[in-house]
Amino acid sequence: MSRSPNFSPRRDGLRPELVVLHYTAMESCEAACRALCNPAREVSAHYLISEAGEVMALVEEDMRAWHAGAGAWAGRGDVNSRSIGIELANTGYTPFAARQIAALEALLPGILSRWSIAPEGVIAHSDMAPGRKIDPGPRFDWQRLARQGLSVWPGPRDEPPDWPRLRADAARFGYPDMPDDLLLTTLRLRFRPRHDGPLDTRDMGIMADLAARFPARRA
Repeated sequence: MSRSPNFSPRRDGLRPELVVLHYTAMESCEAACRALCNPAREVSAHYLISEAGEVMALVEEDMRAWHAGAGAWAGRGDVNSRSIGIELANTGYTPFAARQIAALEALLPGILSRWSIAPEGVIAHSDMAPGRKIDPGPRFDWQRLARQGLSVWPGPRDEPPDWPRLRADAARFGYPDMPDDLLLTTLRLRFRPRHDGPLDTRDMGIMADLAARFPARRA
């Protein structure tokens, strides 16, 4: 039985093909749990993980939790109907606790196996809602997940700066259409979180490598 009342059936026979990672942006895990279980808030997630590593199942995986909101991935909207949402208790300004990340690493393999989700299907909220969301933010260690086959990370590669090529590679990987400056900000938030400046060869290499190795099956 779901702990949160904020869910509905998945639409049009859709099944999870993504896992979307979030941070709660609240002062405590207890406050986040109250919000995710409050029918007046109309928001939820399948799982909430505390700083201490407690995993709280809030919505059954086969149901549609209300975590993603407006956005798209690989040309498809209604991300809620196509995903599992995991909230990490974190204000957005502090490092993620070691026990919390260990709990996430223990939780993900079962989800990916049950729903046949590939590692590239584990994405950030910011990936599918660029400009609207930034979580799980620059402090989240995506490379650590990728080393365990629980997400993806680009290999070392450099390509000459070329905006049309960057846009094409980003779309091939799964990113929705967005202005160039937002695209650069979004890819760096996940893959180069402390880098600034104009488009460069490493940005190009990141997107080229991801597009070549992990092309999304677009709508």
